[in-house]
Amino acid sequence: MSAEEPLLRVTRGVPTAEELAALVGAVVSRTRPVAAAGPAAASVWTRSSRPAAATPAAGPGAWRASGLPH
Repeated sequence: MSAEEPLLRVTRGVPTAEELAALVGAVVSRTRPVAAAGPAAASVWTRSSRPAAATPAAGPGAWRASGLPH
């Protein structure tokens, strides 16, 4: 498509300026990229779990520490 060639062409009828503006607005809004959705909120089930940093480290006494409250 060249720069001189119109983006839209009316082949039948005589649209008003308002009708053309509505058509151009609809076409422009459909061609814009959709914004990416934000990160999903964590569920109550996920938030209630123990944080990953609370996992006991392996080593001497780890089996005893695994049963202790954090």
